[in-house]
Parts: sequence; C-alpha cells; structure tokens
Amino acid sequence: MVTFDDHCNAIVAQTGLLARHAEGTDPAAPVPTCPGWDLGRLLRHVGADHRWAEEIVRTRATRPTDDDSVDDPAAYADLDPSALGGWLVEGATRLAGTLRAAGPDTPVWTPADEHLIEQSTGFWARRMAYETLLHRADAALVTGAEFVVDERLAADAVEEWLQFSTVPEAYEPLPGVPDLLAPGRALRFDAGSAGEWLLDLGGERPRWRRGGGEATASVHGPVTGLLLFLYARPAPGVSTRGDSELLDLWLKRTRFWLEL
Repeated sequence: MVTFDDHCNAIVAQTGLLARHAEGTDPAAPVPTCPGWDLGRLLRHVGADHRWAEEIVRTRATRPTDDDSVDDPAAYADLDPSALGGWLVEGATRLAGTLRAAGPDTPVWTPADEHLIEQSTGFWARRMAYETLLHRADAALVTGAEFVVDERLAADAVEEWLQFSTVPEAYEPLPGVPDLLAPGRALRFDAGSAGEWLLDLGGERPRWRRGGGEATASVHGPVTGLLLFLYARPAPGVSTRGDSELLDLWLKRTRFWLEL
C-alpha cells in the first residue's frame, strides 16, 4: 500500500529528478507531449501547481482557489532559467512540509467529484505526486534522461486514474458521443506481477477492482508503460487487444480530468 507519507516523499523525490533531468538543457526546447509548451514552461507549470496546492492546504480552503498561475504561460516567466531547478525543489519541499503538518485527513477543497473522491489533504498529496511524476516523464523525453518509476508508485497512479474514471463527467451521455456504458462491457489492464485491474462498464456507472476477468478490451504491459499509455504518453512495451473503439472512447472520456 502506498501511504500519505509515501506521496509526500514522492513529491520531493520526483521534483528533484525532474530538476536534474532539465539541468543543462535549453529551456526553449519543445515538449512534444505537451503541445505548445517548452521545457521552461513545463517546469514553471509544475512549480506553480505545487504552490497552488500548498496554499489550498495551508489555508484549509473550502472553495476554489485562484489557479491562474498554473496554466498562464507568463506566470513566473521572469525567473532566471538557471534558478528554475532550485525554485522547483523549494516549492515541492514546502508543499510536502505543509501536507505533513496538516496530516492526510484534513478537509480541504479539491477539484474532484466530492461524492466519489474524498475532499482532503490526502487527495493533494497523491495528486501532486503523480502530476510531478508524469511531467518528469515529459522532461525525460525531451532530454533523453532515463525514466524509471517504483512499481508501487506506478500501480497506485494507475488506480488513481481508474478512480477518476468513475466520476460522472467520464461516462454520462453526451450529445453526438457514443454511449460508454452497456451490458457486458469491461476493460482489463494487466501489468503482470505489478498489478491487474478490471473496469466494469456494464452497470449504471463504471466500477473498478483489482484482479482480472472477462473483458471487451484489454491493455497489457509493464506498469510504468501502462501508466504512460493512460496519460497519452509514449508507452514502450504496451499492447492492446479486443474492441479498440471502446477503449479509445473510454480514453477520450477519462482524459477530461487532465485539465483539472
């Protein structure tokens, strides 16, 4: 089991790796997995995300907090590129410290569905750990750095994705869009010894569980590759079988939350 402390540790560790990946690389280098972004903007985005989450936790926010700096390309643009690494690590360290001081169960606002996902500091520890991890993958792709992830973390990040896939925005009927839910539909995700998951799409809403079973479509590969596949990143070693149209529809519906 990946704990709250593990998530806090991962925020700092993944940020340190991200900073090292980017060290010595031109901040104007394009990031192919984030169209329109360069490496400098990617780093500023992650640092802004950490500072936004830290403010939410520190102030015990109960309603949305201004997040303009997270996606504004001009935010923090005046930072010296040579100082970005230290600025990133400083923000991550402060966020992890604020989370630890609050503990995992302190109620705070989150952008997630309050009926299905707990509105607590634990959400922010987990979300920021994997937000940082995936953007480290983006930076590694730019710089050619090796991208290796602890299998426990990668499996937990897959489960976070599956949890988000059960919220209404991911499956409710939309005009002009094929229905996702129908009797007999299921998706299987097989990462071998690192984990296996079945997502049932045959009921009134999606439900996921650990373990295998009959599936309409399946995805197989190493758990880190599986995670990258879910996030629409290059995913070495991953293969799919079965109903590709259903799988593609599910991916398109679930990726709405990447904008949260």
